[in-house]
Amino acid sequence: MHELERQKIILSAVQEKPVATVAELVALTDASEATVRRDIAAMHMQKQLRRVRGGAEALLPPTHSPLAGRPFSVNQTMHAAEKRAIAREAVALCNDGDDVIINGGTSTYQMVHLLTNKRMQIFTNSFPIAEHLLQHSKNQLTLPGGTIYREQNIILSPFDNDVTKNFCAMRMFMGAHSIGRHGLMESDPLVIQSEQKLLGQTDELVVLADASKFKRRSSLLICSLERIDILITDNRIDDASVNMLEAAGVKVIVAELKSAEKTG
Repeated sequence: MHELERQKIILSAVQEKPVATVAELVALTDASEATVRRDIAAMHMQKQLRRVRGGAEALLPPTHSPLAGRPFSVNQTMHAAEKRAIAREAVALCNDGDDVIINGGTSTYQMVHLLTNKRMQIFTNSFPIAEHLLQHSKNQLTLPGGTIYREQNIILSPFDNDVTKNFCAMRMFMGAHSIGRHGLMESDPLVIQSEQKLLGQTDELVVLADASKFKRRSSLLICSLERIDILITDNRIDDASVNMLEAAGVKVIVAELKSAEKTG
C-alpha cells in the first residue's frame, strides 16, 4: 500500500474514535508496526494528528460514534479489478423480475454498472448503489429507514420496526470483512445486526469476497459457512480456502480477470 493511502486510512481511523492504537492501525493498513509508528510520527510533525502512548488521536475529538472498519472511499481503491470481475459473475445470476437484496459495500457496488439494463425489485442499504440505479436504470428500489453512516455510505437501524421485515428476496448479495473456518465475519456489531436481519428475509445468500478476505480476521461472526449458498471470489484464492468452503456445502465461483484488468 502506498504511503499516502496508508496515512489516509490512519487519519480516518483517528478521527473516528478517541484513540486509535498501533495494533488497530496495523490491522487496518496491513503494514508493519514499525511502518505505522513512522507514519504516526510523521503525521504528528505535520500536525495532522497527535501521537500518544500506544497509538494516535485526532487533534479534535470525534463528534459521533462511527462504524468500525475502513471508509468506503478507501476500500473502493483496494483490489478494484478483482471486485469488478467478481461483480460480473454476481450479475450473471440476476434475471429480470427477480427480488434481490444488495447489501452495501465496495464489492457489491461494482454490480451497479451491469444492472442498468435489468428490471428487478432491489432492496439496498447503500446510498451509492441506490443513487446510481435511480439515475441509470428502471429497477424498482427500496431503502430501509435508519441512521446514515457517511464513511461507509450505508443506512443502518438498530430497531426491528423498519422496512426490512417487509421485503422478501429470492437472493441476497453481500460482501464481508473476512472469512474463516467459523464463517462470515464483520468488524462492527451494528453492521452484523443489520445483516442478520436481512439474512432472515432471503432464500439464497451470495457472498462477494476477493481472496484477501481469507487472510483477515475478526472476532464478530455474522453466520456460519453453511449459511452461504454461493461464494464468488477471484483466482488468487488458495486451494485450502476452496476446500474449506466446499466442505461446508458452499458453491465456489472463481471470477477470471479480463486481460485489460490484469495489466491495469
